[in-house]
Amino acid sequence: MVAALRPGLAALVSLLLLGPAHGFYIPGWSVRSYKDNDRLPLLVNKVYSDNTQLQYAYFDLPFVCPPTGHMDAGGLLSGQSIPLNLGEVLRGDRIVASDIQLEMAKDKPCQLLCNKEVTRSDIERAREVIGDGYVGEWIVDNLPGATSFISVDKAKKYYASGFKLGYTQYLSSSKQLHYYINNHHTIVLRYRKAPGKAGDRGEKIIVGFEIYPKSIGPGEKRDDKLCPVDLERVEEPFELAMKPNKTETLSGQVSTPSGSPPDGQDDGADASDVMTIPYTYSVYFREDNTIEWSHRWDLYFVNQEEGSRIHWLAIVNSLVICGVLTGVVMVILAKTIRADIQGYRDSALEGGKMRGSKSRSRATRDKVPGLLDQGTGDGDGDDADMISDEDEALEDVTGWKLLHADVFRAPSYGGILAPLVGSGMQLLVMAVGLVLLSALGVLNPSFRGGFISVGVGLFVVAGLFSGYFSARVFKSFNGKDYRRNALVTALLFPGLAFSMVFALNLFVWAQASSTAMPFTTLVAIVLLWLCVQVPLVYAGSHYGYSRAGAWEHPTRTSSVPRQIPHQAWYAKSAQAILLAGLVPFAVVFIELLFVFQSLWQDKSGYYYVFGFLAVVCVILAVTVAEVTVVTVYLQLCAENHHWWWQSFLVGGGSAVWIMGYCVWYYIFKLHITGFVSGLLFFAYSFMACCVYGLLTGTVGFLSAYAFVRRIYG
Repeated sequence: MVAALRPGLAALVSLLLLGPAHGFYIPGWSVRSYKDNDRLPLLVNKVYSDNTQLQYAYFDLPFVCPPTGHMDAGGLLSGQSIPLNLGEVLRGDRIVASDIQLEMAKDKPCQLLCNKEVTRSDIERAREVIGDGYVGEWIVDNLPGATSFISVDKAKKYYASGFKLGYTQYLSSSKQLHYYINNHHTIVLRYRKAPGKAGDRGEKIIVGFEIYPKSIGPGEKRDDKLCPVDLERVEEPFELAMKPNKTETLSGQVSTPSGSPPDGQDDGADASDVMTIPYTYSVYFREDNTIEWSHRWDLYFVNQEEGSRIHWLAIVNSLVICGVLTGVVMVILAKTIRADIQGYRDSALEGGKMRGSKSRSRATRDKVPGLLDQGTGDGDGDDADMISDEDEALEDVTGWKLLHADVFRAPSYGGILAPLVGSGMQLLVMAVGLVLLSALGVLNPSFRGGFISVGVGLFVVAGLFSGYFSARVFKSFNGKDYRRNALVTALLFPGLAFSMVFALNLFVWAQASSTAMPFTTLVAIVLLWLCVQVPLVYAGSHYGYSRAGAWEHPTRTSSVPRQIPHQAWYAKSAQAILLAGLVPFAVVFIELLFVFQSLWQDKSGYYYVFGFLAVVCVILAVTVAEVTVVTVYLQLCAENHHWWWQSFLVGGGSAVWIMGYCVWYYIFKLHITGFVSGLLFFAYSFMACCVYGLLTGTVGFLSAYAFVRRIYG
């Protein structure tokens, strides 16, 4: 087992080292300080919107200033791509150095970035992006640029990550929606004295990065550097509108090319049919000693502090539901099962005494042959009397006690159930590791892409647990070919997930979105899957099947299965799954609001309350185990011994309710437009519900198995 762990741990370490060193820190560590006039690279990443699931690389937009490729930006050439870890690539990051020059503690009132010439098609693209509410993401010292806000009571300041590319305005005079682009950016970098010896040398650290965009029209007065003379008083914003058959320039001159198409149409042939957008920026450094470097991310979370009371409400709600259910299990089931077991033992003991009395009587008659002449003559009547007496003694034995010879009968399609349990255990190990690392602060927003990267690494290494549990369950079902079972376990869930992701990736590729995974990333994932995870699953299966072996059942299985009587409506499979799944869903319902808001609505925000999530997950696991135990007990009392699949499906039954909640959330809460965005939402929601169902189904299966072994042992 130890030998099998080594390659998995090596793979995890290698995966973690794929990310750049500056991308990870635990708060209080990895402080980077700068001297006066040191270059600070400004990195541009992507644009994203809360109204769509498609993201785009910033420099892929046709209306922004492209990198020149020769300007030094803190040791990086503009346009140079920054190495990304696996998580960053999967989340759609495309980080590139920009032309914007930042020098520590050196203000720049205004600087021309470029004069960007755009065509009609570029303007239409800009109007589309601005209309969808896209915001841009710039990065300085691993901090995303943010728009600052003040709370209503003016007591707190908080950040909203990103800045708007433009805005729309409906004018009643024209009765049309007008589009304006933000072509000036005021950058404010907040700093403080560096701690320790670096501070004694006059070095400084960055504790805040703010961006204030503004739209400045071509009619505003500009100096010889083409910078606006007065940035505070802008009377005319820059509207994205080109007059029909005319070309507007910055100087206000108008030319009329022959044969130009009307507004809104682009024949792509007239090169003079362009508009020039001037992009400028200002840089200001402000000292701020109120923010500690280790707490500089807190400003991104202040706007969510009011939700802490709701998180506590979620925990109280979960505890109440779990407590009531625990009381039901302990008070009702414990007493009932103990009474049943005691009655079963007493009946068996009485039956044993009767059998002993009959045996002694027959022994006496064997010794005294004359007694046979006084009886029935052949002794068959004694056997009949003995069986009759046993039946009379055990006539009170009903319900689950009658299934001792069938309860551990191997289920149908056990070759599928065992790999599902193994995959669920693999996902469970991954989820526990992610929640614990996040709750401890190791996986934090500064570790860009770290949550996904570590999650993939944990999933691959957890293949050992997947193979181990799958093999033991498979052997308990009297399975013979463990190699085939190991192969199915290694390929079933990852193969289905990869196939769905690959199919979705084709749609995203067609939209030229940065969310699309590059071909090299797909190849790397396949190699990681086939060359690392599959051998680990096989190693775990070999140990679980050959060394650990099957779980020994406390009762033997008869050759002829017992006939199952008619079941009540609520005990049938579908109804039991839905009814039992409602209880765990009620436990996690409130916390789901925050998770969904972080995933689908506030893409600029960060889900950070993993401490609350860890508590809710523990309560959820206990609730799933108790609900499954109660459901299986009622099923056994109804003399139905097909509990293997039922326990797994009941444990994961709340996934059906969560999927229904996803549909409701999409209809009433989200404003997603477009076929591809809707497809991504439902596909990823379905995959998440499948993962959740495997997790909770495995918890329910193992809890029910432990319970059944206990009562029949």
